[in-house]
Amino acid sequence: METPTTSTPHIVPTGPIAETVLMPGDPLRAKFIAETYLEDAVQFNAVRNMLGFTGTYQGHEVSVMGSGMGIPSISLYAYELIHFFGAKKLVRVGSCAGFQPGMELFDIIVASSASTDSNFLEQYNLPGTYAPTASWKLLEATYRQAQMQQVDIHVGNILSSDIFYNFQDDVNARWTRMGVLGVEMESAGLYATAAEAGVDALGIFTVSDVIGSGAKATAEQRERAFTQMMELALPLAAV
Repeated sequence: METPTTSTPHIVPTGPIAETVLMPGDPLRAKFIAETYLEDAVQFNAVRNMLGFTGTYQGHEVSVMGSGMGIPSISLYAYELIHFFGAKKLVRVGSCAGFQPGMELFDIIVASSASTDSNFLEQYNLPGTYAPTASWKLLEATYRQAQMQQVDIHVGNILSSDIFYNFQDDVNARWTRMGVLGVEMESAGLYATAAEAGVDALGIFTVSDVIGSGAKATAEQRERAFTQMMELALPLAAV
């Protein structure tokens, strides 16, 4: 792969960028993924400390880059990765809070769709309510990986919320009643951005908090639990 000759206000490549890009929220987590899982990893971006790296996993080229928090941040980076640098598969990897009874810490959620309380979708001026949806190709491949690895996963709708500290204290219960599996802050924007561009996107999450029980993972536990999610996400570079 060659280093791109173009740049944007947010990505100034100093190395190659693969067609498959994993996107954790934390840029330091991107660095951890590159150092832990990728061979011959090189850093390609440091603008605004939003670190990006490219290497290989089982012989397939893959990049990993921080997305920041929230729909505005991930959609900005996803748009530039797609339209300026040729990304074809974008996979959000991160943590979420689990809603449904019976969920436990470190369960894996794969988001087939993403509800949202954001106004991000208004820009498309569609004649109805758009439902941001994951790529079936990536979703089906992840399901097959989970079967091969004998990993139980929850598949369904998640909530991408703009609000971390919500003034309304019954919001989580209302989404739970509608069967939503959990809450994070990015995937609806990622799915819509990818859909408009005709590329593939998927969100895979580790449950770090369980709303009903109040269970919360420590920072050390989150680090260890990250492994299972990554071993489902990284093989998508071969799809």
